Amino acid sequence: MRSAEPYAPEFFDASVFLGMNSDNETIRIACKNFFASRMDGELMTSLDQVGACDDMIWGYSREQQDVYYPFMDLLHSVVAIRRQPYSEGELQRAAQNPDLEGLNASQRLLYSKVNAAGGRLYSLRPSLLARRDLSVSVPPPGSERFFPSPMEALYQASLVLRVPLAELRA
Repeated sequence: MRSAEPYAPEFFDASVFLGMNSDNETIRIACKNFFASRMDGELMTSLDQVGACDDMIWGYSREQQDVYYPFMDLLHSVVAIRRQPYSEGELQRAAQNPDLEGLNASQRLLYSKVNAAGGRLYSLRPSLLARRDLSVSVPPPGSERFFPSPMEALYQASLVLRVPLAELRA
């Protein structure tokens, strides 16, 4: 049974999505579990985070991309992921909020969106996680969960592409 707490939208950044293909097994499983445990829920991200994922994947070989994208495409089709552009208000808040100093422009923008929605951001980025004043969490570790068929088979095949942990945290 769900608690009576008000709904807090859950956001993720590119590091968590790409983390499902991390070369670090603990991170890989935590990020996979984040999505596998929310198959019936709703997740949010920004359009630029989707672009950041694609930008990294396009740096891999065509063969690796051809095995990776069927899983990613199915996950984006099955899980209710709301991919949102930034609003004018979010742009202004990101530019003017002194509490977000020290974060890069993409992080400021995304966190402004999270904050405006009263949500929580999941990330692997140390610059965000170090900020105790922001609602940011790393996906928790745990025993590996599985996606429903045939998504799990596509996920396992996608693991031919492994993203170095250092690149996820950059």
